[in-house]
Amino acid sequence: MTSLTLRLVNSNVHSVHLIDGTHVGNLKRIGAIWKFKAVGYDVNGDVLPGDGPFTDRHNAQFNEPDAQQVSATLGALS
Repeated sequence: MTSLTLRLVNSNVHSVHLIDGTHVGNLKRIGAIWKFKAVGYDVNGDVLPGDGPFTDRHNAQFNEPDAQQVSATLGALS
């Protein structure tokens, strides 16, 4: 399993990336809960909300932005 990495965007958002740097979503704080928001990209590079390799895990919930927990819960791609 490949670990995912988190990059701080601001106090309420972390971007989620594959180990090669590919952006696959964001963790957004909504109230007291962190939710994973999947993203993909079309052939023109435009963002496709709710798409990408983790589309089936869109809206997964977390207590905090922890890369190990996110990787384990989302089942990072190998």
